[in-house]
Amino acid sequence: MVEIVSYDAEREFYAKHNPSILENELFFRPMRKSDLKAVAAIEAAAYEFPWSEATFGDCLKVGYQCWVGEHMNAVAAYGILSVAVGEGQIMNLCVSPHIHGKGYGRKMLQKLIDDAAARKAETVFLEVRPSNKPARRLYESMGFNEVGLRKGYYPARNGREDALLLALSLYMGD
Repeated sequence: MVEIVSYDAEREFYAKHNPSILENELFFRPMRKSDLKAVAAIEAAAYEFPWSEATFGDCLKVGYQCWVGEHMNAVAAYGILSVAVGEGQIMNLCVSPHIHGKGYGRKMLQKLIDDAAARKAETVFLEVRPSNKPARRLYESMGFNEVGLRKGYYPARNGREDALLLALSLYMGD
């Protein structure tokens, strides 16, 4: 596999000469194998039942759309999307807990939606814990609607927790 290296001269200039301009920015790029430790660390800090580093590695291997968001030159967020047969599935989306509340989750979600649309998905699906109220508010504010329930989907302290299945229609018609 050939790794593409990107260079953003404008970003480097501002980072060097006026870094305060970049303090609230989130820059997207494809996830790399070298990001897996940072991604797994964010996952472990954010969730009681996190995905493993190996699970993220498997997502890269099978060709899911794996993105990271960099903030101040460090991985601060990530999102994983699968697109097949006109449907997108957001597999995972997370922002480092120490920078919650800055709109980075919304930016990453929009990146995944845009990626799904570019890949001709007509609908994007995701699951969310009913207990994850901030995520539910974000998804609803972005137009996702509840379309189903997956019983006992998530591990939880006292057994299992259901998942709400949400969907966003991207189809605009002709």
